[in-house]
Amino acid sequence: MKTKTIPAIIMLLAGFIACLAGINAHMEVADFMKMLFIVLIIFYIFGCIVKAIVDKNFAEAQEEETTDGEGTGEDETTRTEEDETAEAEDEDE
Repeated sequence: MKTKTIPAIIMLLAGFIACLAGINAHMEVADFMKMLFIVLIIFYIFGCIVKAIVDKNFAEAQEEETTDGEGTGEDETTRTEEDETAEAEDEDE
């Protein structure tokens, strides 16, 4: 799963909500910019944490899938080798 954009999406959503709150509260421009900057930094860090958690969980899920698939993978490899042997014998004839 592509998780590269998670921090940016979370940060931008928080910034949008902060903008709406600042407009609704009729904030001064300087105060609004300080508040927006702080909100963007905090939620970017929060987004990075969420991304790390999601990456870790998907990595564990992929490891479980490969562990479950190892038993059938050996059978397929054996079948493939047998098929190659049979094909080689057919070519010799």
